[in-house]
Amino acid sequence: MEYTTLGSTGTKVSRLCLGCMSFGSSDWRDWVLGEAESRPIIERAIELGINFFDTANMYSLGESERVLGNVLAEYDRDWPVVATKVYNAMDDDNPNARGLSRKAIEQELSNSLDRLGMDTVDLYQIHRWDYDTPIEETLRALDDAVRRGQVRHLGASSMWAYQFADALHTSERLGLDRFATMQNHYNLAYREEEREMLPLCDREGVGVITWSPLARGFLARPHESFLETTRGEFMDNHERMSERVATYYANGGDEINERAEELAAENGVTMAQIALSWLLHQDEVDAPIIGTTSVEHLESAVEALEVDLSDGDLEYLEEPYSPVPVNGHE
Repeated sequence: MEYTTLGSTGTKVSRLCLGCMSFGSSDWRDWVLGEAESRPIIERAIELGINFFDTANMYSLGESERVLGNVLAEYDRDWPVVATKVYNAMDDDNPNARGLSRKAIEQELSNSLDRLGMDTVDLYQIHRWDYDTPIEETLRALDDAVRRGQVRHLGASSMWAYQFADALHTSERLGLDRFATMQNHYNLAYREEEREMLPLCDREGVGVITWSPLARGFLARPHESFLETTRGEFMDNHERMSERVATYYANGGDEINERAEELAAENGVTMAQIALSWLLHQDEVDAPIIGTTSVEHLESAVEALEVDLSDGDLEYLEEPYSPVPVNGHE
């Protein structure tokens, strides 16, 4: 396994981060695995050298955190780097169990730590921008969590670059702990982050953790068969997700998919490995977040670290892309 420094934190993380959205309860999403099925995948990830794990309070409404915490409890706590998130609604009957107010952050962080079985989480991320709470309120609450020793580093996810720049500036102005990472929507079929967010992160020394590196599976198989998968069917029938699927297909997406399939055949690897290798060749990216429901796919993802794409290959994959509507900030 290869390791890199996460932004300017000094913390060393594996070049691949195991996303834990697929672990929890099928009551939340049909394709989610329970603890008994999730455990072998997490354990194999550790065997392969992965030390970076990303979850969120909203994943299976807390069950993802609980499953991850139960497995990691059997290992040295100094080994893993654990990230979780806050923002989305956790209880429809409680208006304060959502958002980024001080009350929401303090109670949801406490709940997350309980489920993870940890006193401190390595990276605590805001899942989205909260338009109802002043950013000063959010940043003060997060800074207090760092000072209490409940959080080591702060991160953000999917927002407009001007919002992230404002948050960074506000932290500096008020003398507060600043966001050290950005978890954003970025892959071979969706590259709008290259316009503003990635240059901003590079300038500010912010680590980049990319979600949906395979475009929700669009880059893992020929585009003609994408919607035939369980997750593909779910996305096609879910309004917000179907818009994301349409984004992947739009403006060169089909040809990008076909070129990934072509290079995979030429190199004797999978399409998913080509897509992951492309991301790993992007200087701004610290660690793509890989989600999986099988040990086989996990092992295949790790093998992508060995796939060497030439400059010509990278240009060939990128050439069909053209601008698409910004997606993933909602």
